[in-house]
Amino acid sequence: MPDTAAVAPERDIKHSRKPVYLVLGCTVFAAAAQVMMKFGAGHPMPNWPLLIGYSLHACNALLLILALRDGELSMLYPIIALTYVWVNILSMYFFGDHMNFWKGLGIALVIGGVALLGRASSRR
Repeated sequence: MPDTAAVAPERDIKHSRKPVYLVLGCTVFAAAAQVMMKFGAGHPMPNWPLLIGYSLHACNALLLILALRDGELSMLYPIIALTYVWVNILSMYFFGDHMNFWKGLGIALVIGGVALLGRASSRR
């Protein structure tokens, strides 16, 4: 008699775009959270920017959980790298950080990698 308990049931993988959009939302929440925590780092405790940053991280985690429920981890998780792009853009706007060649190249590579991932997953 074969051991049926050891065989995992096949799961229909939904090819919905919803998990991708949820993870894109995660990247925005994560970047905003990091910026708020940077604002809060220079203030005495307790402070609102820090609390808002932690709340945004909680929203980020909730969206990621919802996305992973229906999506493929191997496709969704690399999209989180877009957080670095948003953080760089927001840092230039709010903190006066400067873009140099290497940061620009890194951002281009991240965006290119995520685009290739999206293109490869859409061909299935």
